[in-house]
Amino acid sequence: MSVGTSRAPGARDVRANAAARHGELAELGIDPDDLPDGLVVADEHGRVVCFNAAAARITAVPADDAIGRRLEVVLPLEDLEGRRWWQLTDPYGGLAIRVGQPERNLLLPGGREVLVSARYVRTEPTGPVRRVVVSLRDTEARRRTERSHAELIATVAHELRSPLTSVKGFTATLLAKWERFTDDQKKLMLETVDADANRVTRLIAELLDISRIDSGRLEVRRQPVDIGAAVGRHIQAYVAAGQPADRFLLRIQQPLPALWADPDKIDQVLSNLLENAVRHGEGTVTIDVQPSASPREGEDGENTATSVTVSDEGPGIPEESMNRVFTRFWRGSKRGGTGLGLYIVKGIVEAHGGTITVGRAPGGGAEFRFTLPVGTPAYLQ
Repeated sequence: MSVGTSRAPGARDVRANAAARHGELAELGIDPDDLPDGLVVADEHGRVVCFNAAAARITAVPADDAIGRRLEVVLPLEDLEGRRWWQLTDPYGGLAIRVGQPERNLLLPGGREVLVSARYVRTEPTGPVRRVVVSLRDTEARRRTERSHAELIATVAHELRSPLTSVKGFTATLLAKWERFTDDQKKLMLETVDADANRVTRLIAELLDISRIDSGRLEVRRQPVDIGAAVGRHIQAYVAAGQPADRFLLRIQQPLPALWADPDKIDQVLSNLLENAVRHGEGTVTIDVQPSASPREGEDGENTATSVTVSDEGPGIPEESMNRVFTRFWRGSKRGGTGLGLYIVKGIVEAHGGTITVGRAPGGGAEFRFTLPVGTPAYLQ
């Protein structure tokens, strides 16, 4: 990497200049150490004058060791084919019209991957390079995102394969041998097809919810909601499906504040929490509905929110799993499910401005508690 022919300053001069520049940035309210990405700046002679805390963390090189040293020594980057990056790009001696390098994966010593981009600062459009500004980003966050996407695709493929195979098999059989089956056999096969189609529909709805939650586009259409009545409807549905009525205990503390929320999405939250308690828990499923303090910061009213607690008397959730309950693909047991439900529940509650927690119930089982602020629309306030 070639540089200008003017006299290069000594390391002591570079450190003094770096300290002065850092002070200037601090006066402007900009501290390089506050930046989340690594920032490395080299002067017109190719010596490092800025090396922030994130760069030190990513490269494992202390800032004091980096300041004043040559850029290619502090950052001995190689591309994925083993070529030295600074020799390839030659920022100081390359084309005078070049303004930088786009972000790409490069390797630090030891084979650690980093995302690197560079900007060449010139005082004139085709003049000599006065500064080389390098941005460093750890690839771990991107890898976690890529792994999450891969897991989502694998889960969706697995969950879709079974019902679609069933639908395809039964419809093909009915079309080919319709006359050979009795009405009862046809009805059974069509009911199975219908149930599997519903399963696919639910999975697609979950995927759409995840997409909206991740992109911040989950819409909440607020209406007055009687949360106690909503819980009662879910309990009645379970009893009608064969669950014993005495398995459920609903306790409502009156008076409850007027709750404005999206009734469909609140039904989705209740359905998921009750299904988890019934399917994975044991004993009595207790639902407590009571007034609560608002989860929003700055709102101190004692009864400006409603909390709903769903608990059971099963084995509960292991302590080491508590912090993963609301993440994608977490499954409390091997009794089916996509592992997406509680992730969606958390997204819905938070879209309402609420909070949700998990803990251990008095009876030893799992206890989920979500709190929703009153959420009165602005035009009614």
